[in-house]
Amino acid sequence: MSSSYNQIYNEEPQTHSVVMGYLLWILGFMGAHRFYFGRPVSGVIYFFTLGLLGIGWIIDLFLMPGLAKSASHRFSAGPINYNVAWVLLTFLGVFGIHRFYMGKWLTGLLYLVTGGLFLLGVLYDYLNLNTQIEEANIKNS
Repeated sequence: MSSSYNQIYNEEPQTHSVVMGYLLWILGFMGAHRFYFGRPVSGVIYFFTLGLLGIGWIIDLFLMPGLAKSASHRFSAGPINYNVAWVLLTFLGVFGIHRFYMGKWLTGLLYLVTGGLFLLGVLYDYLNLNTQIEEANIKNS
């Protein structure tokens, strides 16, 4: 939706997409969609229990629209797109491409030469990426 539409109808901009949630849900047994929607605790639980032994993963199939709406209310929109950053983290995180996208050139280079700080940095970013994007969006607004 356009910015003017959102202003006229007093709608908040959508920061987290249901479609992106379903794409990450495919990796749901690892909790990727939970991290994306800003729920790191349940994301870690899903990671270590393989999506609550698949039961929670299937339940989330039906909860996805609510998770997206909740995340869109919690996080601020801005120049850095949450969807792009999450795709970059999920598929190219060890190379730090998501950090370059957010304008964090120094840590992006560090991730590039250390394999995402030996994967521990990638794990950190899974836990905190939404907060990092929100802070950058508020700073750049």
